[in-house]
Amino acid sequence: MSSNSAARSSNSSQACSTQHDRHGVIRPPRKGFVGPVKRSITIAGHATSISLEPIFWRLLETAALSHALPLSALVAQIDALRIATPEPPNLASALRTWIADTNCDIAKSNSQ
Repeated sequence: MSSNSAARSSNSSQACSTQHDRHGVIRPPRKGFVGPVKRSITIAGHATSISLEPIFWRLLETAALSHALPLSALVAQIDALRIATPEPPNLASALRTWIADTNCDIAKSNSQ
């Protein structure tokens, strides 16, 4: 397994793991509750601002590395998929949905 695959597997299982103690009581996230961070990304030659929580930025960066793409290229591909849907959500929602779905699928396949 490459280091990118290992990092992706580690990040994906962390993203989908249940945060609870030995008594089943839920815990806050390891890095605390953190609000969104705004970044500017160029898509199709146009700069756009996207606000995502740091965990989503980290997961997108990991996904971009594993696909051997710059972050902006990965975001552009997800944006193209989003636009092709009958009722496209906003870009930030599409990115969160894509990364959560992608990482949960990886976590499930690793646990089988």
